[in-house]
Amino acid sequence: MQTEFTRALGIQAPIIGGAMYPCSNPELVSAVSRVGGIGIIQPLSLTYVHGYDFRAGIRYMRHLTDRPLGVNLIIEASSRKYLRRVHEWLDIALEEGIGFFITALGNPRWVVERAKPAGALVYHDATNRRWADKALAGGVDGFICVNDRAGGHVGELPPEQLFEQLAPLGRPLICAGGIGSPADFRAALAMGYAGVQLGTRLIAARECNAHADYKARIIAATESDITLSEKISGVPVSVIRTPYIDAMGTRAGPLARWMLRHPRTKHWMRTLYSLQSLWRLKRSALGGSDYRDYYQAGRSVGGIHTEQTVAEIIAEFTASG
Repeated sequence: MQTEFTRALGIQAPIIGGAMYPCSNPELVSAVSRVGGIGIIQPLSLTYVHGYDFRAGIRYMRHLTDRPLGVNLIIEASSRKYLRRVHEWLDIALEEGIGFFITALGNPRWVVERAKPAGALVYHDATNRRWADKALAGGVDGFICVNDRAGGHVGELPPEQLFEQLAPLGRPLICAGGIGSPADFRAALAMGYAGVQLGTRLIAARECNAHADYKARIIAATESDITLSEKISGVPVSVIRTPYIDAMGTRAGPLARWMLRHPRTKHWMRTLYSLQSLWRLKRSALGGSDYRDYYQAGRSVGGIHTEQTVAEIIAEFTASG
């Protein structure tokens, strides 16, 4: 199962355990690395949801696996306070020997400039060629290609079209979205992707501490149950359709849409949406069903039929290759 991506990181399987708020608990992240992929730490999930000091959380995961781990950094400057925390997380991660970073929603140049001297690789989330070109100018090593089948923040293009746009850039490409079964994994590699990123599939893993109600929703859902909502973060987020989602609607209101279109106000609006939804996402994922459910999930639900261990999931994927 060796690809350009696995060789660069020294891992066995071309599989990333995607960073998920609020579902990236340390046991899940480390399990992906332990069986040959690479698990990605989501700092807000680790600290705000699961209650770890960031450095202590990394060290705990080091006790669970000696294999490579990565860190996700959302680098959009939505607030100075948050951006200061991102800088601190990067410093701590480098001090703790993290060698792989995935950046999102901003210019990754400053991350690259601090990571490269330590020998770390930086990949950037990209939904189209325009954003990929900007990240490439910032010196990134590869791209997480977020397509229109992803869970959480979703792309606009199908995986085939996104690959065609970004392949000429000459960097390793990771397919993010729609990978729920060994057949999906096989198809992504056949397209030319150097690896895949799993999100929704790992919520239904035994090591994930998401509530049983959340896992049951994923297992029972079909692709037609997935919808996009602008009311979680101000940009389209892929969620399972529930009565609450239907009742609140999925499109931002006129004032919010106006604010989201303007550079001076879009960050305020996104911050407001995020503050409203962070607790609700945490409550739905960890606390079980109630009448205000937000269940983030992608169209890969169509290939997910049972809860399994991470080892079982990755063994099925890699055996199919």
